Formats: sequence, structure tokens, C-alpha cells
Amino acid sequence: MKKSLFFKNLASVYAMLLLSFFLFGGVFAFWSYRYILNENRDEMATLASDASHTISTLAQRYSTDDFTMSMTLSILCGPTDHQILLTDARGTVVSCSEDPYNCTHYGAEIPDALISRLTQPEDMYTGISSMGSLYSSEKYVVSVPVNGQNGIVGYILVSTDTSNMSEMWRRSSGMLVIVAIIVMEVALVISFITTKRTVRPINEMTKTVRKFARGNFSSRVEVTSEDEIGELADSFNLMADSLERSENLRREFIANISHELKTPMTTISGFADGIMDGTIPQEKAPEYLAVISSETHRLSRLVRNMLDASQLSAKEPAELRKNNFDLTEVVVQTLLSLEKKITDRKLDVDAELPEEPIVTLGDRDSITQVVYNLLDNAAKFATEGSVIKLSVYKRSGRAYVSVENRGETIPEKELPLIFDRFHKTDKSRNFDKDGVGLGLYIVKTILDNHREDIFVTSADGVTKFTFTLTIAPQK
Repeated sequence: MKKSLFFKNLASVYAMLLLSFFLFGGVFAFWSYRYILNENRDEMATLASDASHTISTLAQRYSTDDFTMSMTLSILCGPTDHQILLTDARGTVVSCSEDPYNCTHYGAEIPDALISRLTQPEDMYTGISSMGSLYSSEKYVVSVPVNGQNGIVGYILVSTDTSNMSEMWRRSSGMLVIVAIIVMEVALVISFITTKRTVRPINEMTKTVRKFARGNFSSRVEVTSEDEIGELADSFNLMADSLERSENLRREFIANISHELKTPMTTISGFADGIMDGTIPQEKAPEYLAVISSETHRLSRLVRNMLDASQLSAKEPAELRKNNFDLTEVVVQTLLSLEKKITDRKLDVDAELPEEPIVTLGDRDSITQVVYNLLDNAAKFATEGSVIKLSVYKRSGRAYVSVENRGETIPEKELPLIFDRFHKTDKSRNFDKDGVGLGLYIVKTILDNHREDIFVTSADGVTKFTFTLTIAPQK
């Protein structure tokens, strides 16, 4: 059986509430019992002290077994649940706060151990005891001596049933239990609601992930809060956007690659069959073999670009930055390798190159490919007969390379996407027939691996790419 996060969270909250209740209840029970015990002890001690002083005064006129003593003790007890006994100096009970005619304590003896403890007027005994056979059950007792003119004339014993204190403790504990049950029920309801709200976006994410597994990348999670769950839902939606975009790129790539492969393969197959079956005259065979060769080279370039794109992530940035090279030399050599293509499109090059070498950190071959792809793109999309501007310069400890051409402006909404894999701004592919949208992706990946930046601007028919490299420390 699946244990959902909702029930786990709810159970843990309820378990913590129960644990807190038991811990708090145990502390409260101990503390409340001690409090009730101390309150009773203080009250009984005060009553015993008052009775001792009163009896001490009356003892100057009356004997301890006089009826006046019993009446006085009854008055002192008043509405309390306590009982007061008065003994003579030998410890024999001679008076009681209860009905003097029905008291069963007359003549009873208090333990000698108690008398031996109460030898001074300021002495006091407190404890739970039956006082030998004085009481039928254990009671909480406070005892003090009664001081007369010739010393101690008797003893006062104030007692109360322990059941009275237990009853008070039970009543207070009962109130605690009732309050705790109410608090736990309210907390359970609140926890149920908050847990439900917390788990709801997670459940939605689970449902959305299942839709992703079925190929539906359009679903999103509703963000209803600004807490950590809200941030998670927002991040999930960003991930979903990325997945949907990747899926669209994948589909676009399949369409592009199918078109790019189909056209040259159809041409190669058709012309090869024509030459073999005699449809194409032998005197024209070299012309069509040249077309076949051109289309074969095109397929080779396509496969090579795809392999380059797939292998770029295997290079470690730290390894790439261990090497250094002359950036100016790389730019010049790359420009020379594209001379024929630039000349064929009747383009001029305005190159601003420094006279001294600029030694930068990075992999020479990879940066050569970056410069080649940018120059190749500039030549491919520049207006025939226009000028390509190429600049290499230093600023604030970094080297910059910029490639600028004049041609069609890249739409503003396309600028953030041009470095994506398989992205092509020319959807019809009539203008860019040789590419599949991997060139700028390779450029961006190489520079990311070098931990460098690249910027692009396109406005008023002028498109400019600029990338950075770190200058190598001088030895």
C-alpha cells in the first residue's frame, strides 16, 4: 500500500502533538501536584501556628482539656476540610475541632517520635502519616508545640485527607486533558488543511510529469504561493518550458535533418541511376558526377557538424584553458581559408588587427572553429557586394573579436534563440541551404566551455557578433 506524503506529514504532526502532550502533561502533573501539596502545607502550617498561639494564650486560664479549647479549635477550623487535635504535654489527645461529644480521638496517644521532634516552640513537623493508631488512614499532618508559661503544655496536630489533595489534582488534570484534546483537534484540522494545500502542487507536478512521460509537454503547474513550494512549482514550470522547447527543437531538427539528408541523397541516387541506366549521356556524365561529388561533400559537412556538436560537451573547461595561442594569427589564418567564399560573393573585408600578438588562453582548434563559423555566417548572410568588418582588440585585460556584416536584420524575438541547437531564423531554408542550425550552437558551446562570453546585436541591417577571451599571463 502506498504511503502518501500527505498521510506521512499528517501522521508526523499528530505524533509530535501527542508527544508534546505527554511531555507537557507529565511535567504539568508533577508540578501541579507539588503546587497543591505546597499550598495545603502552607495553609495548614498557618492554621497550626495560629491555633498554637491561641491555645497558648487560653492555657493561661483554662486547662487543655477544657470545653473552651474544643470550641476554639472548631472556630479556627471554620469552613476548611482540615481537622485540629490538641494534646497535653504527654501527647494524649484532650481536645478536637470536631463535635466534642462524638470525637473518637480522645485519649489516643501520638507517637513518641513526634514528641521528640517537637522540643522547641518554633519546631514544626510536616508529612504523610497515620500517627500510629491515631488516624484510621494516612493523612497529611502538620504539627507544632504549644508553648505555655512553664514550657510546652501540649501539641497541635492539623490534618487533612490526602484524597482531598488528590481530588484537587484530578480536577486540574482533567481540565488539562480537556484543553489538550480541544487543542489537538484544532491542530489536527489546521494541519490537515495546511498539509493538503502543501501537497496539492506536488500532486499536480506528479500528474504533469506523467503527462510529460506520454509526450505532452504543454501542461503547467499553477503557482499559488510565494514560499518554497511556490518556488518549486515555478522552477518546475521553467523546467517544463525548457523541456517543451527542447522537444520542439528536436522535432524541428528531425524535420530539418530529414530535408537536408533527403535532398542530396535524392540527387545522388537519381544522377547515379541515370548514369548507370544510360538515361544520362556519357558525354554529360562528368558534369553530373561533379554534382554527385558536391552533394556528397555536403552530406559529409552535415555529419561532421553533428559529430562536433555531440562531442563538445566531452571537453573539460580546465583542460581547455591550460593552453595559449596567438589570437591574431588564428583570425588571419581563418580569414585566408574563407577567401574564396568571400570573393565568390563579391564581398570586401575591413580588418582591424593589432600589429603585436595577442596571446590568449584556450584551445586553438576550438577557437579557430568559433572564428570560422562566425566568418562563414557573415559571408553567407551578407548582402552581395557589401563589407565584412573584422576587429581584434584588447580591453581591461581581455581580448575581443567582433565580426560585423550587412544583410537582413535578425528579428528581435529571434536573438535569444539563435544559439540554440538546430535553430534557424530562415524557416523556409531557401536562403540558408547549407546549414542545419548547428554553427552558432557550436560557437556558444565552445565559448561556454572556455567560460567566455559572446554578444550579438542586429539592427538596421547590421548584425554584429562579439566574443571574449582571457589574455594569457605574461611569462
